[in-house]
Order: sequence, then C-alpha cells, then structure tokens
Amino acid sequence: MEEKRNNYNTTIGLGIIFLLLYLWMQTTTPAKTEEQQAQPTQTEQTDTAVQNNDQSNPQPAVAQNPVTPANNSPEAQNAVAVAQYGVFAAASTGSEQLEVLENDLVRITFSSKGGVIKEVFLKNYDKINTDESGADKKSPVRLLEDSKNKFEYDLPVSGVVNGKVNSGDLYYQASKNGNTITFRAPAGEGQYFEQSYTLTPDNYTLDYQVKANGLQNVFYKNELRLNWVNYLDKLERNQQYERNMSSVYYKVDTKSTSYCNCRQDDVKSLGGEPLKWFAHSNQFFNTAIVANNFSFLDFVGETKVFDYSNEDLKLLKSSALVTLNNGSANMTIYSGPNEFERLKAQGNSLQDIIPFGASIFGAINRWVIHPILDILSLAFSNKGLVILMLTLLVKFLVYPLTYRMVLSQSKMSALKPRIDELKKKHGDDQQAMSMETMKMYSEFKVNPLGGCLPIFLQMPIWFALYRFFPAAIEFRQHSFLWASDLSSYDSIMQLPFDLPFGAGSHLSLFTIIWVVTTLWYTWYSMKQMDATAMQSNDQMKIMRYMQYTMPVFFMFFFNSFASGLTLYLCFSNILNILQTLVTKNYLIDKDKIMAELEANRAKPKKKGGWRQRFEETMKEQQRIQAERQKQQQQSGKKKK
Repeated sequence: MEEKRNNYNTTIGLGIIFLLLYLWMQTTTPAKTEEQQAQPTQTEQTDTAVQNNDQSNPQPAVAQNPVTPANNSPEAQNAVAVAQYGVFAAASTGSEQLEVLENDLVRITFSSKGGVIKEVFLKNYDKINTDESGADKKSPVRLLEDSKNKFEYDLPVSGVVNGKVNSGDLYYQASKNGNTITFRAPAGEGQYFEQSYTLTPDNYTLDYQVKANGLQNVFYKNELRLNWVNYLDKLERNQQYERNMSSVYYKVDTKSTSYCNCRQDDVKSLGGEPLKWFAHSNQFFNTAIVANNFSFLDFVGETKVFDYSNEDLKLLKSSALVTLNNGSANMTIYSGPNEFERLKAQGNSLQDIIPFGASIFGAINRWVIHPILDILSLAFSNKGLVILMLTLLVKFLVYPLTYRMVLSQSKMSALKPRIDELKKKHGDDQQAMSMETMKMYSEFKVNPLGGCLPIFLQMPIWFALYRFFPAAIEFRQHSFLWASDLSSYDSIMQLPFDLPFGAGSHLSLFTIIWVVTTLWYTWYSMKQMDATAMQSNDQMKIMRYMQYTMPVFFMFFFNSFASGLTLYLCFSNILNILQTLVTKNYLIDKDKIMAELEANRAKPKKKGGWRQRFEETMKEQQRIQAERQKQQQQSGKKKK
C-alpha cells in the first residue's frame, strides 16, 4: 500500500513540476522590468521623440513657408532646392547607383541614394518557408532588403525648412577603394557629408564612419539624429516562435542588455541614458550598430507586431542621437547570424542578443550547455548525436541519484507486506495510517521522498534547454532522422486542420514518442499497484488519471516546439527506462535490502528530528479530529 502512496506522492510532485514547466514556457519571453513598464508605450511617443531636437541647443529661425515659384525654370527649381536642402541643394538630385562589398561570408549591396545598405546577402544560410502542403521552400537569407526600410540622419542645417535635411533624400558620390566604399554628399567649397563603410575579412562587420567636413558653420549643433526603420522578413518555418523571439535589443553603458517586448507592440524611451549599442534582431540573425568613440543618447526603440497574414514578420524602429567628435562619429555595424562566439568577440556583451533566457537559466545556457555542446560537436558532426551525447552525459552525472531513487523504491516494495498489515489494522483512518507509516519509515530508516531528487536536479536543465534549442543557431537547419531542422518542429504528417492549443496543423513524431514512452513508464510504475484500491478510492483515481493525461496535454504544446528539445526528452525517457530496469533487476539485491532494513530496525533511534515533530503534529491533528467528531455526535443527539 505504501508503495502506492509513494507513487501517488510522486505523481503529485510530477504534476506540480509539469505545471511549473508549462507556466515557465508560457512566460519565458523576456518580461518587462518595473523600470521598463514605467516607460512610454504609445507609438506616437516615438514620433515625438524622433522629431524632438535638443532643447538645450535650440534651432535658429528658419523659413517655415518658403515661396513656391510660379514657373519650373532652373532658377526657380534651384530656389526650392536651396530652401529645402541649403548647402546640399546640388546633392538633392541625381540617379541611384549600386555598389557592392563582398567576402567569403557575405555580400553587401549599397545605394548612392542615401548612402545606405540596400541588402545583406548571407552566403551560408537559407531561409525556410512552407507552402500550402507543408513542404519546405528554401531561398537565401537577405537582411535589410525591404524597400520600405529607412536608415537616415536628420542633418541640423541652418536656414532650411524645418531646420533639418534628411540624409536619405540626398544622392552621394561613391568611390571604392579595396573593401572600403565612401559615399560623399557635396555641400560646396570643399564641404561635404560623408558615410564610409569598410568590410572586415572573414566576418559580418563593417567599420562605419559618418563625417561632416567643413560644416561647423552650417550645422547649428554637433548632433545628428539617426532614424532607422526596419521591416523584418520571415526567415523561419515556425513563424510563431520567430515572431516571439524577434525584437529591438539595446545596451545602456552601465547596465545589462535589455529589449522591447517581443509578443506585443512596445516602445522604450531612455531619455539621457548613454547607450553603447542597439540591434534589430530576428530569431537567428541581427543587425547591430555599436558606438565606438561616443555613446548614443535619447534612444527610442519600438516594435510593432504584424498579423500572420502580413508579408512581413515585424516592424522595428530605432532612433538615437549621434554625437560628432571633431566632426565625425565612428561606429561598427554587424549584420549576420547570431553565432555566440562571433558576437562575444565583438565585445560589449553583444552575445546577449541571443535569447537564451535571463537569470540562472540564461547563465546555464551561455556558460554550461553551449560550451558542452561545442565540445561534443567537435567529435560528432551530426547534431542529433550531439544531443544524444548530452543526454548520456546528464544521465551519467545524475545516475548516483537515480540509483538511490530505485533503491528507495525497492525498500518501499520490501515494506509492502507490513504496510498492508497497517491498512487492515486502521482501515479508512488515513491520519492514523499516515502516522504509523511514518513511524515505520523512521524505524527502518526509509526516505519516502528519495525518488524525487533526480527530477528536481534535472529541472534547471529542462528549463534551460527549453530556451536553448529555439535560440541556438548551431542547430538551425541541421537534420536528424526525419527532422529537417532541430531548431523547429519535426513533422511526419500535415493535417488539413489546426490542432487545439496552438499545436499547429502537423504531427511531431518526436513528441509522440515522448508521450508514448512517458505513458509506458507510468504504466510500468503502476502495474504492481492494488487495482481494487485504485478503483475504490476517488482520490487515487484522480491521481492515476493525472499521470496519464499530463503527457497527452503537453503533447499539444511540444508538437510545435523545437525538435531538438523533444529529441532530448525522448532520449531522456528511453535512457531513464533502461536505467531503471537494469538497476532494479541486475544491480539491486532484494535479500540485502531486507537485511539492511532489519539492521536499521535494530539500531537505537535518536530522539527529536523532523520525524518526531511529524508524529507530534499527527497526534495533535488526530486529537482535533476526535473532538470534532465528538461535537458532531453530541450535536446530532441534541437534534434528535
């Protein structure tokens, strides 16, 4: 009987664990801090901040309503250009020319209209979308490619309409020297505004510089406002997770990395806090801008979530003040994959863009799981085998606890005849039964909770891996068996309808295997129980149903999750079954267990401790229950 009770307690514990796991999974998208929640959350505030100039350095008086010429003569057109663009009037007209910088990893196309990046073509990565039948469609990954994108500066030019010139409206003179491209917008008399890009070899980084040459008397302040609008492309098969793991990231100089809300529209306005970098990130790719000889100020970041039917994934916006030191500002642009070591090498905690999670679980992913998988990947090229080796390593490390768990269960089984005698003695008196059972445990020195420790020890690993596989680009588009991408769900069948609870319109075989192995292990653990007791006790029935329904419930959640995690869970279940069978049938001697129990019983017992306190508590509860029953009996006699 007590073996059953232990299994029921384990069931409750597992139920709580799975509930916590589910709640964790539902809330692991980066949450707002109290400081972030206090920031503005309306889109209009972004536009206000973008348009706002430094009030401590007011603009000079400008012509707000210039006279429109009555004819289209060259002189009239020039007058309009001068009113709108000032010294940059000559650069306001021209034709767009494209230039390219390239290395073994990336090909970057630039436009002379605005002097901006037109497209970043990643040579070693594909994007995957699915057609109506569920089949994968591959095409190259291109970042910053949307024609609606903007990357432009408000140039603080004196005497022009609105007091500023939009750098994106200008046509630049391009010159290329090796792996450097320079775009120059002339402003007459040797004056110019310049943007230059140098592509570093074997990397995704650009050394980027903006320079205002001879414009000290033209610019009424030494700050430029950078406005960046970026429509993210859909790059992954599982667009739900891609959308929930894409956002604007940023790092204040003296603080840890933060971000805009990933699951809903959000605005973050930092005011005067100095910023080291900010980035627009997809699930596995990002474009980041790092300040080198200054700090960004007055940063505003915004995310706008689109419906799944939209051709774009999300809209990300950023705005910040760029301070010119001696007429220039030096920056670094990274536009490429979220490779941990490559981002870490950039410095400034740029690797925190990868959404491995926060607190202890993020630390486990960054500094424990990721290095271990890197080492295993040196020995095994197949990522499925790497996951298997990780599972074996975890099972090896916790096996001493697994052995103690099986040993504890075997001791409980050895005490089963004595527990049955207690049941006959006390009948349905559960409190008396519990107290006598605990006395027996104390007498034979058996720990009824000995089977829970391995589960609790592995929980941090489970939570960490939940965040790891959808974020680790090392598993993206790596296949194993029928799974074509271990960072996304595996599918063996496309369904003509959507499953409930957001499970998608497919069936994941790894998830099904996990459910089946979990149910089998549950059946194996329960098969020696007293079926009559199970059917006669409603509480026991509920517990049994919980054991069988929990895996089925979680099947809907894991069906659309990264197959790397469900593969790990499958390996873990199978190895757990094998460890239990081998340990119980070949490594544990039942005769030795009985001898040990009898020896424990013969040893003198210490007074005090939690068992004595438990017994005292149970006696007090029995006394209270007896008094209540007595009062109820007396009350019944009075009514009669």
